[in-house]
Amino acid sequence: MPDTFNPDASRLRTCSLDDLPPELRGGAVAIGNFDGVHRGHEALIQMAVAAAHRHGGKAIVLTFDPHPRSFFRPQDPVFILTPPEARARVMRALGVDAVVTLRFDQALSELGPDVFEETVLRDRLGAKWVIVGAGFRFGKGRAGTVDQLAAAGSRLGYEVIVVDPVIDETGERIASSAIREALSAGDIATANRLLGYRWFVMGTVVAGDRRGRDLGFPTANISLPSNCRLRYGIYAVTLTRKDGVARPGAASFGRRPQFDNGPPVFEVYVFDFDGNLYGEEVEVTFYDWIRAEQAFPSVDDLVAAMVEDVRKARSMLASAGVGSPIDEALARIG
Repeated sequence: MPDTFNPDASRLRTCSLDDLPPELRGGAVAIGNFDGVHRGHEALIQMAVAAAHRHGGKAIVLTFDPHPRSFFRPQDPVFILTPPEARARVMRALGVDAVVTLRFDQALSELGPDVFEETVLRDRLGAKWVIVGAGFRFGKGRAGTVDQLAAAGSRLGYEVIVVDPVIDETGERIASSAIREALSAGDIATANRLLGYRWFVMGTVVAGDRRGRDLGFPTANISLPSNCRLRYGIYAVTLTRKDGVARPGAASFGRRPQFDNGPPVFEVYVFDFDGNLYGEEVEVTFYDWIRAEQAFPSVDDLVAAMVEDVRKARSMLASAGVGSPIDEALARIG
């Protein structure tokens, strides 16, 4: 993979098969769920970008929504690491031209592998190159294999490129499941290392109960998806508005056992900031774990702990550096 990324100045295009512009046909198509867009996915995407650029085509990512596991097990939805809007930002940073999303529903789940190969890849996308991971399976009952796809490509006019799994520094295969486990444990360092950039969430600032302001720490409350399994606790973060400025802060995610032990709430205290964020779309980037949430003997003890949390967060953020090449690309595209 390259050491730097040069995202195009224009915005990434997102569409479905039904509204696919003609100019996006005939390119290199990377296929997958791409939840997390981690280092393994990045290797696959960069292969698609390189193939497209070599031949003057477009680099397309073909993905699915909802996640197939959530479709088949709605009672146990997957903890989605990068929802569509966040996934699009990372794709743009990686140099992808467009993300095409297939609605994963009953009809798609029953589509035979041969129909997918012919109708979706050849007829609708006009793919010239199809890039998949070594374990890729597709079609009804996941019956389609990489070997079958390659054979179909030879017959239908597209080249199939298979990308081997990426192994991390510990010798383990990089996978979204490992990142979910890390975030569920509050292990931000491991999650960010496996992703290849700092994990972030996006959302709208909503009104809270103003308890943080009463304590001297006014917070921006952001609704996270109900499937979020991030560990309850305190984190060192930055909050970025539409102006592209990453403002340092500390975030709390949890049930506020000091007060009500209610539904999970995500709150961000932005250092040295006195503006109004209500209704704004913001991005919160996670740098490190500080501590677990807990109830204290008194509110005064809680405030003392929050003062220490802020001190630790400032120290962590001051020593964090600019991050990976993808972090730098994300900062450039705003």
